[in-house]
Amino acid sequence: MEKYDLIIIGSGPAGLSAAVYGMRAGLHLLVLEKLPMSGGQILNTYEVDNYLGIPGVNGFDLGQQFRSHADKLGVEFLNAEVTGIECGQTASFTDVLQGELGAAGRPSGPDPKIVHTDQGDFLADALILATGADHARLGVPGEQEFTGMGVSYCATCDGAFYRGGVAAVVGGGDVALEDAIYLARFCKKVYCIHRRDAFRGAKILQEKLFALENVEVLFDRVVTSIEGEGKVERLLWEDVKTHKAGSLDVDGVFIAVGTRPNTELFRGLVQCDP
Repeated sequence: MEKYDLIIIGSGPAGLSAAVYGMRAGLHLLVLEKLPMSGGQILNTYEVDNYLGIPGVNGFDLGQQFRSHADKLGVEFLNAEVTGIECGQTASFTDVLQGELGAAGRPSGPDPKIVHTDQGDFLADALILATGADHARLGVPGEQEFTGMGVSYCATCDGAFYRGGVAAVVGGGDVALEDAIYLARFCKKVYCIHRRDAFRGAKILQEKLFALENVEVLFDRVVTSIEGEGKVERLLWEDVKTHKAGSLDVDGVFIAVGTRPNTELFRGLVQCDP
């Protein structure tokens, strides 16, 4: 079992930043990433306009620059999914390195950690949890069924498939507004559906969105179902104030209703807020 000073779980911007600082501090470290590419959610961002010194950079390119910085410092990466973590309680680091784990099979000493992955087990003095988040779901009928067949969580990844078509974006934050603006460049029509009566996204994004002639904003609406035959053909909605129901004929539905932190693996290991 190889031992590291530091293991970083995740290689989005936070994990890569930690790796850069760790290497500069002279630590023997390992970065574990379950996805085939580093960069995290920023890879799916069409344009990053609020990163100091690099206005208007493409999110994918920025993510690759982050990884390149870590590579130049010699950071060790492993494509692996973490399946569990143990904090040792019965043996010393020396015992572990000599293969003497004791009856419990767990090291202890200065609270070492064993990280179990689908590529083997690793030992570390310290861990940094930089596992990011996954897209939140609407939880409506048809969402899971049509994921990849008209339902998407990344406009920059899948938007080009709907060139000349009709798309709906669900959400009211920065990501939803950015997605709608991006899709409006090549879709003939974009609906922006939000459950509240005003957007939460940045004012500058709202101004850009409202200036687009092929974007129609539908406030106070929630999506109740996504339907089609083999692919998305329509979505059903309900007005949250009047309870009036309706439908829209669309080719694609882009869901941008926030994210959920990837913390389930660590509940019980560290304290998590609600």
